[in-house]
Amino acid sequence: MKLIIFDGTFKTTTFINRLIQGLVNHDVEVYVLGFNEEVNEKLKGVHYVGLGSSQSRIKFAWTSLKWGLKHGNLLKAIRLLTKEKKSELKRQNLSAALEQIQPDLIQVQWVSNISLFEEHLNKKEFKFILSQRGFQTNVRPFVNQKSFEYLHKWLPEFDGFHSVSKAISKVGDDLYTHPNKIDQVVYTGLDLAEFNFQSEVIKNETLQLISVGRSHWIKGYNYVIKACSILRQKGIDFKYTIVGALGDEELLFLIDDMGLRDKVILTPKSPQTKVFEMMKASDLFLLPSLEEGIANVAVEAMALGTPVISTDCGGMEELTTHGEEGWIVPKRDAEAMAEQVLSFSKLEEDEIRLIKVAARQKVEQQHNERQMVEGMLRLYNRVIE
Repeated sequence: MKLIIFDGTFKTTTFINRLIQGLVNHDVEVYVLGFNEEVNEKLKGVHYVGLGSSQSRIKFAWTSLKWGLKHGNLLKAIRLLTKEKKSELKRQNLSAALEQIQPDLIQVQWVSNISLFEEHLNKKEFKFILSQRGFQTNVRPFVNQKSFEYLHKWLPEFDGFHSVSKAISKVGDDLYTHPNKIDQVVYTGLDLAEFNFQSEVIKNETLQLISVGRSHWIKGYNYVIKACSILRQKGIDFKYTIVGALGDEELLFLIDDMGLRDKVILTPKSPQTKVFEMMKASDLFLLPSLEEGIANVAVEAMALGTPVISTDCGGMEELTTHGEEGWIVPKRDAEAMAEQVLSFSKLEEDEIRLIKVAARQKVEQQHNERQMVEGMLRLYNRVIE
């Protein structure tokens, strides 16, 4: 099988990197296409095909001329460069790469990438799969009419869909459904050998709470900050760290307005190894999101042995059963979050240990690397056949 995985760049997500390596080990010929010139860390056995640098006009022009020369479109490339029509050049470079590779299947990672493939979707010259994940699938089309209409037009042109959760699969059906639609749920998978489970229960003198993720309203951090105000009023001694939110002015204003400067800390993005160490040193991981597929960072916390409180967003109830592998609270509910943190603080160590072990077992069963690779291979073969 010759497979192209496309998300517009060589900086593919952790999920995709794990998937790619597993597919290569199953003798799939994998190509990663991107608008880059260099790859910082190449995965072994993967073909990286540059389509022109988005960071350098000179490099982009040079790559476009090379693709044009290879595929008999040099004059058109020169004309487009002269007229500074970068979007058309991107499509031409991509078309040249597809013509050269002749893939059996193309997996498009993000809804925002669809516009690059419109011509090929119309021609039906290749098989296409679209990944249904995140904000671009479960939020934007329902708050932006143009986005909804665009997806309603183009989703029927895809041969199959990969959904990261059952919840997002249902959302996808609100955008497009058909009796013969191929849509397979494949959960993210971890190489669990890299996640050393911390069996002992962390009991810091000051309750250490942590969240990890980019600063965006959809992550719901403002609700946890409000929950922190409630916790302080109830006399709970705690520290709450949000990794990746440094400099967010709205959060900083809210922290200051609620008098929580000594309680809530915003830190910059950090290397994964450091983040994992911070998570393992924390009593509790909080996921206050308004929408998710299934949050990878919550899966990782459970694999490491950090108890998780999550909102009931997206597919999180597919990961955590309330009171069994963690706890689920309503989204946009600061009081519910605060009450659950308070309840956690009163648990005995044996009760917390049972939750930690059950969470790790859930990840081992549902989010192992083997099930991810085999699930995607089944989807690929269904579409090709």
